[in-house]
Amino acid sequence: MVTLHEWNEFPFDNTAYDYQGEALSKIWEELHGGDREPFPEDERLCEAWRCYHRGDFQQAVNLADEYGLHGHAVANKATGMYANHLEKNEKRQIDCYKAAIARAEKAIIEFPDEANSHHFYAFNLGRYSQSISIVKALKQGIGGKVMSALTRVLEINPNHADAHTALGLYHSEIIDKIGKFIGGMTYGASEKKAIEHFKQALVLAPRSPIAHIEYGNGLYMLYGDRRLDDVSTLYQQATEFTPRDAVEKLDVESALAEFE
Repeated sequence: MVTLHEWNEFPFDNTAYDYQGEALSKIWEELHGGDREPFPEDERLCEAWRCYHRGDFQQAVNLADEYGLHGHAVANKATGMYANHLEKNEKRQIDCYKAAIARAEKAIIEFPDEANSHHFYAFNLGRYSQSISIVKALKQGIGGKVMSALTRVLEINPNHADAHTALGLYHSEIIDKIGKFIGGMTYGASEKKAIEHFKQALVLAPRSPIAHIEYGNGLYMLYGDRRLDDVSTLYQQATEFTPRDAVEKLDVESALAEFE
């Protein structure tokens, strides 16, 4: 899918995130501590990832799609992150999520043993659910699809930090929207499991701003103002990390905005 309209530009200086040449391979493990994506063997995919990390999300998607379905991970991550952070038009945002979901469905068929085939399907499906409302998404059976995909991610790679964060959110959001009893009986939502997944994500990716932010969000959904101090601490910790790429910069800025 080559995007049909011009996407919004990354709104900050991205000089520090332009990993040309061998610089990308040298910092790859740091950049992908959350999603555990293997370093690409093809230079065309490296260039797509360079675009992603410096915040040129549209070009990242276009290059990945020109390469083919093997570029699904960077295409789906770039699409989802762009839609979540920078697309303000609700219809275009939903269209982005739908395009990534469709690509991910093909990737799951073609690469069923790649963790990120399933992860970026779950990520974009989850963000799509939030955009139409969690309750509506649950009625459409989306919750089970997200849970199944994330479970598969951790079967393939138990150290996938971003999947742990996503599962923490899954449990938290269901309990927040429909309650602990019905959420537990119908969808297997568990307060204990939510906290376990959030904590494991921080063990696996201790410098991830989004792991801290989403843990804070999860605590607030589960406990409200009773854990507000802990929520604030997690957000504060997120603001103290030096961003390593454009998305981490957007995450840190979103955390800073909570203190304004």
